[in-house]
Amino acid sequence: MAMHVKPYLQTVSVRPDADIDATTYPYNIPAIRELGQIAFHPDVTFFVGENGAGKSTLLEAIALALGFSREGGTRNFNLSTAQSESPLHAVLKLVRGFRRPADGYFLRAESFYNVATYMDTLPGYLASYGGKSLHARSHGEAFMTLLTDKFRGKGLYLLDEPEAALSPSRQLAALRLIRELVGDASQFIIATHSPILLAYPGAKILQFDGAGITEVAYEDTEHFAITRDFLNHYPRRLEQLFSDE
Repeated sequence: MAMHVKPYLQTVSVRPDADIDATTYPYNIPAIRELGQIAFHPDVTFFVGENGAGKSTLLEAIALALGFSREGGTRNFNLSTAQSESPLHAVLKLVRGFRRPADGYFLRAESFYNVATYMDTLPGYLASYGGKSLHARSHGEAFMTLLTDKFRGKGLYLLDEPEAALSPSRQLAALRLIRELVGDASQFIIATHSPILLAYPGAKILQFDGAGITEVAYEDTEHFAITRDFLNHYPRRLEQLFSDE
């Protein structure tokens, strides 16, 4: 069996010759403006940060630069129901490994409905999703079907907030499936708010904030700290939260 060498995507940066205006979107987002160069983990890299910090913007730009549709799906999709992407993808420099992935997928939670609708129009396409329309499943079941049936391994998978569809128990199940796919020579880049997914062992976690992008340990993320504090002291935290009502 041939050996597949990761990472498929090694680094991303803004081309030094790019003509950008730092006062306009998305370059006015601190994490995008101070992008520098990001080196990806060969297994799993997480983007974390507050809403609007730029993590989904960068993930989308990477996906577009790799040839995925703005709405998500495989590279075979050419689906566009809204012209909402930023121009960032056009100025990115991607450094790839010498082996190309055999599989790939870009998941956008916000446009997954459109992808599922499009798949229903393609003859025979649903066979790779267990032969059943994704609209006949719950959102969470549809996403788990991606992991169990659609993702074939030896792939590069970009996931934008996959936890939006998943209960805590399903997030735990997703961790196991991601682990199995990583063991089959796959690489993941995931934008998330989930402290459960962020616990993936050995993952690289990149924090997007007003200072730019920095690598942080799992237990140093706000997601871990706030969740642990709330679960350990929730009566007191609720009292403090509602004290001004």
